[in-house]
Amino acid sequence: MADVIQRRLLRWAAVFLFLYSIILTLSPAVRERSFDVTYRWSHWLGFAIWVVLIIVADRATMSYLPERDPYLLPAAALLSGWGLLTIWRLDSSFGLRQMIWLVICIGIFIAGLRLPSSLNFLRRYKYLLLSSGLLLTALTLLFGTNPGGYGPRLWLGCCGIYFQPSEPLKLLLIIYLAAYLADRLPIPLRIFPLILPTLLVTGLALLILLIQQDLGTASIFILLFTVILYMATDRRRTLIGTGAALALAGLVGYFFISVIHIRVNAWLNPWNDPSGHSYQIVQSLLAIANGGTIGRGPGLGSPTLVPVALSDFIFAAITEENGLIGIIGLLTVFGLILSRGMRAALRAPDRFRRLLAGGLTAYIGIQSLVIIGGNLRLLPLTGVTLPFVSYGGSSLLTSFIAILLLLIIGGQAEEEPAQLNSARPYSIVSILLGLGLAAAALSGVWWTVIRGPDLLARTDNPRRAIADRYVPRGNIIDREDNPIDTTVGASGSYERKYLYPDLGPVTGYTQPVFGQAGLEASLDDYLRGLQGNPSSLLWWDYLLYGTPPPGLDVRLSLDLSLQANADRMLGNHPGAVILLNSQSGEILVMASHPTFDPNLLNEQGSSLVQNPHAPLLNRAAQGLYVLGTLAQPLIQAQFGSQQPNEKELGNFYNKLGFYQAPQLRLPVAPAPTNKATSQLRVSPLQVALAAAALSNHGTVPASRIALAVKTPQQGWVILPALNQPVQAIQSSAADEAAQAFASTDQPYWHYSSQTSENNSTTSWFMGGTLPNLQGTPLTVVVALEEDNARLAKQIGQSMFDIARQP
Repeated sequence: MADVIQRRLLRWAAVFLFLYSIILTLSPAVRERSFDVTYRWSHWLGFAIWVVLIIVADRATMSYLPERDPYLLPAAALLSGWGLLTIWRLDSSFGLRQMIWLVICIGIFIAGLRLPSSLNFLRRYKYLLLSSGLLLTALTLLFGTNPGGYGPRLWLGCCGIYFQPSEPLKLLLIIYLAAYLADRLPIPLRIFPLILPTLLVTGLALLILLIQQDLGTASIFILLFTVILYMATDRRRTLIGTGAALALAGLVGYFFISVIHIRVNAWLNPWNDPSGHSYQIVQSLLAIANGGTIGRGPGLGSPTLVPVALSDFIFAAITEENGLIGIIGLLTVFGLILSRGMRAALRAPDRFRRLLAGGLTAYIGIQSLVIIGGNLRLLPLTGVTLPFVSYGGSSLLTSFIAILLLLIIGGQAEEEPAQLNSARPYSIVSILLGLGLAAAALSGVWWTVIRGPDLLARTDNPRRAIADRYVPRGNIIDREDNPIDTTVGASGSYERKYLYPDLGPVTGYTQPVFGQAGLEASLDDYLRGLQGNPSSLLWWDYLLYGTPPPGLDVRLSLDLSLQANADRMLGNHPGAVILLNSQSGEILVMASHPTFDPNLLNEQGSSLVQNPHAPLLNRAAQGLYVLGTLAQPLIQAQFGSQQPNEKELGNFYNKLGFYQAPQLRLPVAPAPTNKATSQLRVSPLQVALAAAALSNHGTVPASRIALAVKTPQQGWVILPALNQPVQAIQSSAADEAAQAFASTDQPYWHYSSQTSENNSTTSWFMGGTLPNLQGTPLTVVVALEEDNARLAKQIGQSMFDIARQP
């Protein structure tokens, strides 16, 4: 029966990896949505070698261990194959090396199947084995190197081949502890004299690791020592004591050891320094969030953006391309290994093999949880490898030897299990490991589903820019269908072009380094195709390509011919011009100067950010200026000759919208926090909407700048205003005030004002067409950041004349 189960599970693992390999091959075509691409083929060599190795291992276990546990080898085979293909996908040269290591590991695994089932030689030579491991680890202090050329020198190497002694040292420590404690069972009441030698040996290993700054392995050593001691003694105070000791050591290390201080801070507050010490964990979380529920698909994510994705962060790499489903699948396979490992421990024929099996299971579980927890920000980063999955021959070999020993211990059906004093410590360790896996699964749900959308919207998420190179972004056009922002190029090299650069502060930009701004940011969901497309199309494209469908075009209320005149008249004068339809609230002109060219952000971006004249700021909607006496026509319409008190004036200003941020599909200035009317600062957009009431029979219109979006099924779909018009002034009073401020020779009313703040003068002009006038009712507001009332009036009047021309 064991043969049938094992072979069936291995076949399912082979089918999964076969399909995975096919998707990896086709991923370039899927990413570029074209068959004219260079396909990936090299990983098929790794898959073929994996198949051969697993067939040989399957037959060998059938011959030498007919009563083995049939679940352990398939689980290890699936994890190692999954890791191999992931490494190959990240870097084919490292994938080739991992394949060679896998050949060596399976060869040693098959040779080890001939070991005597008693494993007495491990028990007999425990001191020699551990001493050899300590000596090799200590040699790294003198002859250590790092394959990457920097960082802790934890490897011994020659001729391009590297070996990390601390990996097998974990295994040797488990063997030593299991043998030493088994020889002394049952444990006497006073256990300290008994365990003193193990404390000294473990302490020596920890000292070497601390000198190397291999803090991850050191913490695993402490946890393994605790777990094995607890399983041998069944004394819970060992768990409590170790937990307290670890907490104390972490506290001391936080204040006195810079490495620990940096890692703990990066763990607790990663968003404080996302491009510095927290860069690794932030990129890991972004990769995990990018995976979502079903993943981007093998070969379709961007896992290479995460540092050390081959080893320390391979879990994040797998998650990005396999999603929450991949997390659950990976944790399930590890859970299977842990449950079968504990089963082997409880069925072991003697105390040594029981403790050995329990320790090996704890090693796989603890190391897996430490690295997975670090990737998910459940724990601080430690820099250890994920068993069977991460790149590294030392880790892979240690993991397969652990599986080999578990198979041997659990495969002796003819031997009766040793008498068990209490199964409680094994049950509690199993529960703790299971809770760790459950916590990792819940954390995966948190980062992929709940927090995922927020993380992916971060401006420092480079994956958005990468996706933009493969999926065309929708166009932004004016009310006459003239293009403003568009996408050019072909799949894999799409880039954004800004055809009317003077609108830069308004339309903004979407850019890999500087993120997004303006309409490009506020309309991003439409332009990226995430909104406006049918749900079925979104799901299909996400499932097939791992990206949204092509973006949708958005039509604005702006009129480029009118906009060009406003920009020409503003020229080098800092300020803003707003022209809107007084009745519909549609913004026809929104000019802000000084401006910038979004096409030149790569060359000028840094200087623009530091420019004291703030060319990136949209002065029309985000600039705030002292209101002063500019609202006098509106106040006269509301109160006549009476002088309102502070409360009455505040309530009126609130009706006009001065105390709220305009509801508009565009970044605007926030609502003011200072309610004093004398100190009120408003944007030109707020003034224009309020002034429109005099040309619109006392009604403040609902503002609009994005008019419609072009959907694939319904064509152009109207985008409604985000709020409703407000009757702020009685109709007759508004009409009367407009006539009172009317120009003698022109069909519009107007008012000019100047305000000062911090030695800076703002010249205002506002005006609007008279009520009941034939044609489109218009409102104009000009704000110049200089003492030049004449120019402000000239620009305002010229905009009326140009806009009223047929």
